[in-house]
Amino acid sequence: MKRMLINATQPEELRVALVEGQKLYDFDIEVPSREQKKANIYKGIITRIEPSLEAVFVNYGADRHGFLPLKEIAPMYFSRPLNPEEGRAQIKELIQEGQELVIQIEKEERGNKGAALTTYIALAGSYLVLMPNNPRAGGISRRIESETRSDLKDIVASLDIPEGMGLIVRTAAEGKTAEELQWDLNYLLQLWDAIERSAQERQAPFLIFQESNVIIRALRDHLRADIDEILIDNPATYRMVRNFLQQVMPNLIGKAKLYEDTVPLFSRFQIESQIELAYRREVPLPSGGAIVIDHTEALTSIDINSARSTKGGNIEETALTTNLEAAEEIARQLRLRDMGGLFVIDFIDMLASRNQRAVENKLREAVKSDRARVQIGRISRFGLLEMSRQRLRPSLGESSLIPCPRCQGQGTIRGTESLALSILRIIEEEAIKPNTGRVVVHLPLEPATFLLNEKRHMLEQIEKRHEVSVVIVPSKHLETPAYEIQRMRDGEEVEQISYEQIPKEESQIPDFASESAKKIEQPAVKDFLPTTPAPVQSKASSKDLIKRFWRKLVGGGKTAEAQPEEKPAEQPLQETTTAERPQRRPPTTRGGRRRGQTRRPRKTAENTLEPRQDASPEEQPAHEPPRKRQSNRRGTNRRRRGGRRHTQGGQNKNSASEGTRQTGPETQNPAQPTVSEPAQDKKPSPTPAALLPPPQADNAPPNEVKAEKPKPQEPAKASSEEE
Repeated sequence: MKRMLINATQPEELRVALVEGQKLYDFDIEVPSREQKKANIYKGIITRIEPSLEAVFVNYGADRHGFLPLKEIAPMYFSRPLNPEEGRAQIKELIQEGQELVIQIEKEERGNKGAALTTYIALAGSYLVLMPNNPRAGGISRRIESETRSDLKDIVASLDIPEGMGLIVRTAAEGKTAEELQWDLNYLLQLWDAIERSAQERQAPFLIFQESNVIIRALRDHLRADIDEILIDNPATYRMVRNFLQQVMPNLIGKAKLYEDTVPLFSRFQIESQIELAYRREVPLPSGGAIVIDHTEALTSIDINSARSTKGGNIEETALTTNLEAAEEIARQLRLRDMGGLFVIDFIDMLASRNQRAVENKLREAVKSDRARVQIGRISRFGLLEMSRQRLRPSLGESSLIPCPRCQGQGTIRGTESLALSILRIIEEEAIKPNTGRVVVHLPLEPATFLLNEKRHMLEQIEKRHEVSVVIVPSKHLETPAYEIQRMRDGEEVEQISYEQIPKEESQIPDFASESAKKIEQPAVKDFLPTTPAPVQSKASSKDLIKRFWRKLVGGGKTAEAQPEEKPAEQPLQETTTAERPQRRPPTTRGGRRRGQTRRPRKTAENTLEPRQDASPEEQPAHEPPRKRQSNRRGTNRRRRGGRRHTQGGQNKNSASEGTRQTGPETQNPAQPTVSEPAQDKKPSPTPAALLPPPQADNAPPNEVKAEKPKPQEPAKASSEEE
């Protein structure tokens, strides 16, 4: 059972989890103090043009200016139209400093890099993504299978899309009607009109439209029919969810429920421990192994350790089992942590190439449910696999973690002795400089103690050799590896004694407190909801979708549509009764056919049936090539035995006639579906008189033929003509 759990009891963190049973398979978190700007729309102003980079820097209201390359600038902002005959135009000829434009953030700020911007706006709806100024963009989600793509293409072609705009069909549009997609398109068009009006009212820079919070995004991107429940543990958030579903997904509003138990929501489903694993560097595997995730500036490395894993009969089986478990867990952790960029995975070495292919296929299968684009390479001869994942939003670590103040995020610090010896060398470098009279060193307690005791004689030698004074000031407020060295010239007087030079501890406001106190900019367009609720899909349309899917699955969609029940005269050859089924050939003096085979009549103008003119090419039966007649020498004994074994009596003549009518180049394909029709509406096609069976007696019961001894001359004559 799949559930969406929304935890909003703490206003400092909004959390959304998707669970199947008690297993967490997707997780998202939002910290209001750390505003996420991706997909936000701003009105910015160009502050600097860089011809060497073919890009401009835009001030959109943030501390660091955004980066806008020339390829992401729409032609509507160019000062003059592009002329292909003139060649490549210079960016300064197209864009001027101080020009205002509407931009959207494509990538968040990371480290010392500013945000990546674009002027090609993308507005995401429930089923569609509108590209209002990019007519060349558009398409259908790659996750939609080919059977449904053709139907969606027809539906999109029927939508009222304004000229100059593009449209992307999301995965959620699968199975939706044209009315539902048109409703979503109308909402996006109204939103774009509001954005354009707001952009003209004020001067840059300012925020025009802000992407929805994590709860609305989760409902829009993840809520599907396979989600059985939506549990919310906050009444205000519960009302917000119901209002959103009432407008956008009214058919799913019954799934939203308020969770009022005293046990915390995430603890009820035992996922708190799974969330904590997403913050750790090492993640255990079921077999006893573990994966270790390390971040670097360029990429993320993932190492697989077998550790205590003993599953498998030998080392190759143990390595394969551990690698298969690691492949599945890596895909899950990347989704939970929302990590993006390049990854290098160091699998346990395997000798068999088939085992390497099995691990690659397992990883590809595990990432199929990921919303982000994932590209996977092959395992190299060094046992490494390269892959990349699209960065949808800031990762879990970027949203919740801060660099360590001691190691600056490196994970390690220098040892006490190594740090003390390095400071000793720096002291001598400062003492060598001319006019140096005093060197004051502020150190943590451990390195200072080491220098004053184990290296006291080295300090004395530096003082005598360079005629300087070295002062060591231990400070309890400094943590390894921090230190401070001050160089004083000759003649400078020292006003304080050594212990008074210890700096006082300063009380600083934590970063998160200052960020929470910062005023958050409000967008010009906010709380924009559809004016009309979304249309609810009727049961009839749902049945039509199921029928269409079933016809495509069995491969008879067009045949069933081309054979309506109102035209029974088009299928006379399928309406044979039990007595009309073709029987074996009656015994004659000639003919060498095997048991169960029917005679093939000679093609004449009378008995050749014309193909149906109203059938589609798939329905037209294929004409079989004429078979070579078997030699009479091989079938002499078979004919004699076949003649003695026939006991059909007087039905053979009628059966042979019916068999003649059933066979031929226009025989109906038995794989085609048969449409059952009332008996009184049957109107078989006219049959030539030469092929009709003899008339029945007046008192003969229906479906019975009066027994007559067949005339042997007629079949014998037909056989001679065939020869």
